[in-house]
Amino acid sequence: MFKHSQLESVKADIARPEHAAMPIHGRVQRAIKQMILDGILAAGKPLPASRALAKSLSISRDTVEAAYSQLHAEGFILRKVGSGSFVAEMPELTGQRRNLSQRISHPLRVLSLSQRGRFAMQSGGVRSAQSATPFAHGLPETRTFPLAVWERMERQVCKEMGTAILQAGDPQGVLRLRQAIADHINLERGAKASADRVLVLTSSQQALALCANTLFDPGDAIFIEDPVYHGARKAFDASGLHCVPVRVDEDGILVDQIIGSAQPARAVFLTPSHQFPTGITLALERRLALVKWANRNNAWIIEDDYDSEFHYAGKPTACVQGLDPYERTIYIGTFTKSLFPGLRLGYAVLPQQLVEPMTLSRTLWDGHSATIPQYTLAKFMENGHFGSHLRAMRSLYAARLNALLNLVSQHLSKHVEPRRPSGGLQMPCILKSGLDEAAVLAAARAEGIELMGLSSLSASGKGEAGFLMGFAAYAPGEMEVAVLKLARIMAYHRTV
Repeated sequence: MFKHSQLESVKADIARPEHAAMPIHGRVQRAIKQMILDGILAAGKPLPASRALAKSLSISRDTVEAAYSQLHAEGFILRKVGSGSFVAEMPELTGQRRNLSQRISHPLRVLSLSQRGRFAMQSGGVRSAQSATPFAHGLPETRTFPLAVWERMERQVCKEMGTAILQAGDPQGVLRLRQAIADHINLERGAKASADRVLVLTSSQQALALCANTLFDPGDAIFIEDPVYHGARKAFDASGLHCVPVRVDEDGILVDQIIGSAQPARAVFLTPSHQFPTGITLALERRLALVKWANRNNAWIIEDDYDSEFHYAGKPTACVQGLDPYERTIYIGTFTKSLFPGLRLGYAVLPQQLVEPMTLSRTLWDGHSATIPQYTLAKFMENGHFGSHLRAMRSLYAARLNALLNLVSQHLSKHVEPRRPSGGLQMPCILKSGLDEAAVLAAARAEGIELMGLSSLSASGKGEAGFLMGFAAYAPGEMEVAVLKLARIMAYHRTV
């Protein structure tokens, strides 16, 4: 018979919620097999008779017999008529355990990574919020998303295409989606796009990494905004690029510093619609000056238009790509913020000469983006649901921005200076009265409040102390509860 502890282990394994979908005999088999693999049940060890084990576990004997039969078929136990069931001799398993024991008893070898691997480890990667906890930035409202409409679109494309939709897709992306994207950004963003120049990807982050690895060599210089979007900085650092920070003022990146720089650079990275994290819009004359600089220096402009759909004051300025007659601009967009994060679809609009090399390069990473979501999104856009959703969210987010501004003004005015953005999903706040950014962020996190510090986004290390407050995913009542907690935290830290 099993020892009491072994029997309890089998009972616990059977009762685990994560195994609920597995039949009982499968759970019994799994539990016994794991004890054999772990060395708890040694070779030659007799197993309980099926009738006795069934009684101990309060299950049928047939269930235990089914578990034993499967263990026998897989070679884990031997069954002898008249003698019972025994753990089989498995020399390879014994040797595996011995090697594992030897590895554990000796110091682990130093992990050897490539230079890019080390950069990635040091950067900590780019992690997005897993849940909508105030005030995590960059998250859209998903509770009001028209899920029933989306499901209907998905059923329709599956019915229309049948099993053909299950095949591998075009590495460049589904043509219908590429055409829908081109039509949308041409109308809404003043772009000059066509379906043959759109590359569908999983995210804007993938687009940034693809640019860094396909267009540049380690050591190449790239101008970046200061402060800068952390995902871009980490992608460029991990690829070994030399990032040259250029300060941002009330009109965006200081283009004169780029034009007058003695540092030759292969590209400039921009978030011109709503600069991350300040929310500032890049002035038109500076956009035009950058286009001329890129053409004159055979350089690239990487334009990340991550949340341009949500502009709350007038019509947004045309994207840089639409102003560029020389085809030196790579335009990057994403549906993560305009629809929902779980969609995992983004895109890049490329100069014609980059379409083939960038498409071939992406096949080395993941082949192609998932096909069914692409067709579903294309139909969602073609039928006008995308535009309708954007209009509804634009109105909702503008109201939530006003609500957050009122809350900050009412409860946090002694501690922070809010800076109203022209659009986007988050608002920057500058700390006042010498409050320590790290201490405030840590205390907020302990209270379940997510804030991104501003100083860490400064490439030059001279950034202002403060934080970003995401507002799009949170109802006014949710924001009020979190703001009141922040008021108590800041009042405490101001007095210590």
